[in-house]
Amino acid sequence: MSDPMIAVVLLSLLIGLLALGVWVAVSLTLVGLAGLVLFSNAPSGLVLASTFWGHSHSWALTALPLFILMGEILLRSRMSDDMFTGLVPWLSRAPGRLLHVNVFGCAIFAAVSGSSAATAATIGRMSVPELTRRGYPENLILGTLAGSATLGLLIPPSIILIVYGVATEQSIARLFIAGVLPGIMLIVLFAGYVAVRAWMNPDLIPAIDQSFSFRQKIVASRRLIPVALLIGGVIGSIYAGLASPTDAAALGVVLATGLAFASGSFSWRLFGAAVMSATRTSCMIALILLGAAFLSVSMGFTGLPRNLAAWISDMNLSATALLMALTVFFVVLGCFLDGISVIVLTTSIIMPMVSAVGIDPLWFGIYLVIVVEMSQITPPVGFNLFVIQGLTGIDILRIAKAAFPFFLLLLLGVVLIWVFPQIVTFLPGLMSG
Repeated sequence: MSDPMIAVVLLSLLIGLLALGVWVAVSLTLVGLAGLVLFSNAPSGLVLASTFWGHSHSWALTALPLFILMGEILLRSRMSDDMFTGLVPWLSRAPGRLLHVNVFGCAIFAAVSGSSAATAATIGRMSVPELTRRGYPENLILGTLAGSATLGLLIPPSIILIVYGVATEQSIARLFIAGVLPGIMLIVLFAGYVAVRAWMNPDLIPAIDQSFSFRQKIVASRRLIPVALLIGGVIGSIYAGLASPTDAAALGVVLATGLAFASGSFSWRLFGAAVMSATRTSCMIALILLGAAFLSVSMGFTGLPRNLAAWISDMNLSATALLMALTVFFVVLGCFLDGISVIVLTTSIIMPMVSAVGIDPLWFGIYLVIVVEMSQITPPVGFNLFVIQGLTGIDILRIAKAAFPFFLLLLLGVVLIWVFPQIVTFLPGLMSG
């Protein structure tokens, strides 16, 4: 059977299992087993056991449940309400109003966690209930959250950029700098989309009856101080070199707990409820991660990613045609693999043809991350979609439909950095100059 046919068979199996209501983690594992048994000679039981064991005690992933717990504590204290109350006066005249909390909140938290899943879970815990209570439309709440959470892959510190730098022998520091302007560009695109939707249909956005003087805005901003202290403590500890992201996540839990109790709106009963809810969410995400890891490993054994990449290489395409083909290739591959696996399994094949048509490897790294971001919000295996489904219980197709405009905005981002490569290369050029 040809490689494209293998891809179609496995993708159809995955869609079928999800349509039957099988758990996401179980669906991913079953598709991985099918790939190993049908299309490779690897010992499936041994690969399954070693993959699950190897990925179940990753120290780097410890940050994920800690950041989720931090979000649960904020949700149950007065601080989440204070954050919105403090932002209302400043955003009351902005088109889209409090929907921008999702965009900017995700951008800030992405710089803390470096994880799109943690960003979606933490910001979603705070913003979805509050925006729903205030009457904002569901599709824009879910879309802004799913799209903006992908920024965790691009805004430094980004694990996926580190993996790309190691795999292609590029400077990780220059890759981090190169990701800054594209990250800002995507924030502007997301916020601009919300503003345009609000201008086109003002009835979508709940009205705020009162107007605020500058003094009232300053007074209301005092409610933002606890959240600002929390974000400053977490981000500051990372960028000052005092803590790793995992250590900073633990610090965030301690700070969030202390500030929640100090606000007078928190109790040990609520703390217990936060721990239980964070445990459920973390277990859901961990199971999906294990299933995704096993699927990635099984795809490596089948040779599917390498063979499809070689198939593209044999076409001898121009630079523009090559990028168009690779965009489709990586988005489809993102239906099976997580972003890190995509890079590890394909860069050795992809990079020679990229260099042959004169594409800058530094620029290509940022392009690759944005395309991988697109695959985070595309069904059937858009990881951010699963996280938000776990948080809200909303059907994944509704979430995917809400996120689709942001998929198109990410695609527009790819076009913009192709037409204006200086968006990626300007800051690294200053650094080297």
